[in-house]
Order: sequence, then structure tokens, then C-alpha cells
Amino acid sequence: MPTMRFYQRTVLTLKKCNSLRIVHLSKSTLFSNRKHITTSSESSPTKRNVISWLKPWQWYFPFGFGVSFLSFYIWQQSKTKENEEKTVTRDIVVGCYCHLPLRVTSRIWGWLASVELPHSLRPTLYKFYARTFSANLDEIDKELASFPSLVDFFVRPLRKDVRPIGQNRIVSPADGKILHIGPVTNCYVEQVKGVTYDLRHFLGDKYDEWEIDSEEAKTKYVSSLLKNPNNQLYQLSIYLAPGDYHRFHSATNWTIRYRKHFQGKLLSVNPKVSSWVPNLFSLNERAVYVGEWEGGFMAYAVVGATNVGSIRVFSDENLITNRRKWPRGKKYEEVLFKNLEMKKGELFGEFRMGSTIVLLFEAPKNFNFSFKDNQRILVGQGITNCHLKETK
Repeated sequence: MPTMRFYQRTVLTLKKCNSLRIVHLSKSTLFSNRKHITTSSESSPTKRNVISWLKPWQWYFPFGFGVSFLSFYIWQQSKTKENEEKTVTRDIVVGCYCHLPLRVTSRIWGWLASVELPHSLRPTLYKFYARTFSANLDEIDKELASFPSLVDFFVRPLRKDVRPIGQNRIVSPADGKILHIGPVTNCYVEQVKGVTYDLRHFLGDKYDEWEIDSEEAKTKYVSSLLKNPNNQLYQLSIYLAPGDYHRFHSATNWTIRYRKHFQGKLLSVNPKVSSWVPNLFSLNERAVYVGEWEGGFMAYAVVGATNVGSIRVFSDENLITNRRKWPRGKKYEEVLFKNLEMKKGELFGEFRMGSTIVLLFEAPKNFNFSFKDNQRILVGQGITNCHLKETK
């Protein structure tokens, strides 16, 4: 055992002198050191086997010790500064993610999905897609072979009887998972649980006042949107997964006054991603339609995402999404409408793959919802049991 202790002491001393660098002890050096050690067990076969077993590790022992020490130090730091470390890590990951060429890849994917498929292969491919993403083929109004391309299958129409429109004054505009439903108390609105987006940025209002972050300013902005100061602003956001019905409908009878199109990015809107990226809804490409319904203010936003080839709104032929980057300084395109009327349940548009609908609307403070966050909802289902006065 003296040989073992001498070997370890020699390596550690050299490690200190060389600042944790890998130390190589040549065979001659090790042999010359061993000659000065005289013990009764030096010639023992067992001792020689131990020493020969240790020799291959003379390169790796200092390195392994250094890595272990560094890992232990990082673990200790993460225990004491857990929140700070998570924030730094998230910022680095989000920064790298935002610089990926997702607009280019989305245009390529849109082109590939639009390629016409051989007639004989269509049913097999669409059934495989349906199994992969849990799409319900029993609701489709046509034969699978009648869809020329994958993108046509994405925006497949449904039979008229599978999405009855409820008698409630406001209903779900799309199929999907509810990310958030509830009142909006200030301009930082919940995106997913614990993560928010800036409503001022999202709607494109008051760019020069974004720096104002006082509670009074946040509350005042929300109040400025209301037609009736005694009312409350509410939000319904729905995530459309790849297997969902990709068309969206009008949530109620309302009048559209104008539309703002923000080019933005094309980050994924999957809840797992949106829980990591604050302000994702405000960063992504979106078209926001603003007007009034019988309860007051309403904004209907269609938010783009990765691999969404395009967003089509049937009553707005001028809307063209997922195109080349705008000139620097151009924030949005605005189009005014002359009292564009939409009826409850009327087909509004379609995504060329899954994405998100954000509905912001004004209603009385006793407005109660019949759904909660993370529940699944379908087009036409009433989101509340409250019935407002019929519009004449």
C-alpha cells in the first residue's frame, strides 16, 4: 500500500502545480520512483497486478477528479441560486431559438405540404398522419383520396352535423386545448400558467408608452379598451394541435372595424415551448381583427407558428402571411373595414397547420365561464352560461 499512497501523492502534487491539467507520468519516471520503495510485499504478484491496473488511469484520474469537483460546485451553486440559474439558462436557450431560420423552414414546409400526392397513396398517408396526431377521420365530409395534398388535408372541412353551434351569445371559435380563459386585470396577460405577454405589444397600441410599467398604467390601458367602464375584459386562448380541425369560426355576432398584421417570428406555440418563451404571442406573426360585439370591445387574433405555411382569412383577401421579411422599422400593416359583419359560427379562416387563436372581449363582471384552463373545447361550444341581451 505505500506504493499506492506514493502514486496518489505524486499525481495530486503535479495536478496542483499544473492547475488541474492532465498529467502524464512516463513509465520510466514511475519505475525510478518505485525503485526507492522497499517493502516486503514489492514483489508480490497481487501488488504488481494492482499497479498495472492503475497505470492506464494515470491520464484520466486528474481529469476525472476535476470534472467531479466542477460538477459538485455547479450542483451546489444551483441549490443556492436555483431561480437565477434557471433564468440565465432560459434566456440563453430562448435567444438561440429565436435566431433559428424558422421563417425559411416554414416556407419550405408549406411548399412541400402543397405538393400534389399520387392518388393511390393519399388514403394511406392521411391515415398514418391521423394515427400519429390523433385526428378524427370520422368527422370528415369527403373521401381521403379527394385531398390533393397534405395541406388540403390539414384544412379539411367537417360534416355540418358534427359541430353544432350553441345558443350562447359567445361560443368557441376553434377546436383545441384552452391555454387560458378568464378575466384580464392588467396589460400583462397570461400566456400559459406563470408566463405572460404584453397586451399593448400584442395589439400594437401605444408603442411610445411600453416603458411605463406602473400598476396604474397597466390597469389604465385595459380600461381604455372597454366601451363600458363597468365591464371587464376577458381572454380565451386556444391551441390547435396538428391533429385538430384547422379551420376557425366567428365566436359571436360582431362587427370588424380594422385589422393589424404583424409579421413577427414563427416560433412554436406548443404549450411546452410557450411556457419557456415569455411574450411569445407578441413575438410571433399574427393578424389581429378589432371591432365590437353586443358586449363591447372584441379582438380576434390568429397567431402564426412554426411550419404554418400560411393563414387564410376568407373575408380578408389582402392578408398574406409567412412572406419575406419586411423592411426595418415597419411594425405592422393596417387595413380598415367598412362595417364587416360576422355571424356566430360563420367560417372565418383556416391555418395551414396548427396554431393559436386568442379572443379578447368585453363583458359584464358577472360573466362566468363553463370551461377551465387545459380543457379541450370544440367549435360552437358555449364558453359561458351567461346569455346577454339579444341584439336587434
